[in-house]
Amino acid sequence: MKRAIIKLYGLVQGVGMRYFVWREAKKLGLNGYVRNLDDGSVEIVVEGEEKNIETLIAAARNEGPGFVSDLKVVYEPFKGDLKGFKIVH
Repeated sequence: MKRAIIKLYGLVQGVGMRYFVWREAKKLGLNGYVRNLDDGSVEIVVEGEEKNIETLIAAARNEGPGFVSDLKVVYEPFKGDLKGFKIVH
């Protein structure tokens, strides 16, 4: 089990990216949240099986709405404090 903080850059706000990430994360059984940041990026904080996190990252990059021009991922130790997956406003 892993925890990842993922930031998506590009045309990622106002295109349905948060809803897309929410739907994919729920399908993959991941816990965490997705939110828009003031700098125009989208942040995903997620916990679960590493292979499922990698699947989510690939989906956001290649299948999500809008256009992801850059993506940064930082892995952290699993904390287990995230329950369900939410869109944060």
